[in-house]
Amino acid sequence: MSEAIYYLVFCGACITVLKELNTIVGEPYMDEPFHVPQAQAYCRGDFLTWDPKITTPPGLYVMSVLLKRVFMFKCTLPMLRLTTMLALLSLPPVLTRLLCFHKRIRPPLSLLSPSIEALILSAFPIAWFFGFLYYTEAPSLIFVVWTVVAASQDRHWLAALLGLISCTFRQTNVVWVLYAYASSQLMYLRFRRAAPSAAPPKKLHDPPALAAGPGDLVKSVLSAPGVLVDILPSLVPYMLVLAVFGAFVAWNGGIVLGDKDNHVPAFHVPQLYYFIAFTTALGWPVLISGPGGPRRLVRDVWYRMFGSKIRSSITIFMSIAMAVTVKLFTLVLVIWSSEHQRD
Repeated sequence: MSEAIYYLVFCGACITVLKELNTIVGEPYMDEPFHVPQAQAYCRGDFLTWDPKITTPPGLYVMSVLLKRVFMFKCTLPMLRLTTMLALLSLPPVLTRLLCFHKRIRPPLSLLSPSIEALILSAFPIAWFFGFLYYTEAPSLIFVVWTVVAASQDRHWLAALLGLISCTFRQTNVVWVLYAYASSQLMYLRFRRAAPSAAPPKKLHDPPALAAGPGDLVKSVLSAPGVLVDILPSLVPYMLVLAVFGAFVAWNGGIVLGDKDNHVPAFHVPQLYYFIAFTTALGWPVLISGPGGPRRLVRDVWYRMFGSKIRSSITIFMSIAMAVTVKLFTLVLVIWSSEHQRD
């Protein structure tokens, strides 16, 4: 019952924020000037109009059209923002299923009783912020998580369908479709059991990350051929998604749908460092809540970095490599104002 109350509070907070946002920001904000007119064109039945500055597929606008025709939603700015907020509201129940799978516990019977942990994750700053704007982020995220949940339940055809839908919001979600397959198969190989009187199934060498070393990577690669036969049948629906994605890239002449001149793929190694730093900054409560607390964490990190001559050498080498990649592969966006141009 308490989970349902917390979820009700979460929903109330979302509605309040959206109402306040529509009061203060009554005009399209950030990229909404591109998305809102495009959605309104679709709502009018004009499916041939397309803004060349939009870089993502039309899944967001199709969703708005469906809500308009089924629930009589108007395609005004507040109602369009409501469609993305509905995706944010549906995130906690889906995340609860995913968390229960990884914890190997039964999910709650009611969708209206998501776990507190799922509610906290749904309030993740980026997801929360874009859940109130007419952007692709929230609907894209909900379909990606739903894809992973379906794959974890061995419902691979459903997972492939959901993954394909997620790609209509963000074409790069094809990477998460492959992740859903790989994640589900790793769990399948880890927990599967042999039938009575049958030989034990072959295992993929998959030690815990904290206990793994360079040699374990070699063992994992060597053990992979032995399990491929068991996991290839589940790959079939995902290969169809890859085929559709490949056809799209061939037809479009690249991954980016529009405005290709300002969206050129580039090798940006420091992006990985930004991700690690950002994740560490937001995940510090989890990091310090392990056995031994912060002191144990500091000791473990120090040991892994400088616990021996080999570890120290690897740390120095990696530091130098990171410095070189930052120097060579950092992308700098320079925006010149009219004043700079006059100077």
